[in-house]
Amino acid sequence: MQEKVSFTKEQIAPCGINCGTCHAFLRQKNRCPGCLAPSDSKPKTRYECRIKMCPDREEIKTTNCYDCSKFPCVKLKHIDKRYRIKYDTGLIRNLLTIKETGMAAFLKNEVMKWTCPGCGATLCVHKSYCLQCDLLKEPSIIF
Repeated sequence: MQEKVSFTKEQIAPCGINCGTCHAFLRQKNRCPGCLAPSDSKPKTRYECRIKMCPDREEIKTTNCYDCSKFPCVKLKHIDKRYRIKYDTGLIRNLLTIKETGMAAFLKNEVMKWTCPGCGATLCVHKSYCLQCDLLKEPSIIF
């Protein structure tokens, strides 16, 4: 039986990506612990991320970019556009939802959004199908 899908606030990257749905986090071999996890075993792109290492983030109260005076900045707009086009996920929308409804409500919605209706596994943001049962994901409306 599949483990129940759950996410934590530590899995939400500063840019709005839910690391709990990332292919690198879900894989068994060389698993990434997430963007905010303190680990030297992470891929270079995770610990040298231009958004995570942004000097403007020092001014904000939370780990998320929505508190920054430059939100949404060019770097965030760039990755948001890529994720909307390639993966049907709006990162800026995620951050605005967290700001408006709070982290707990956002995480609750993420569980519903990223649980496979076929087998109950965590769906991967980077794949159009469930990694466990191959069920195709339903497209979401992100705009």
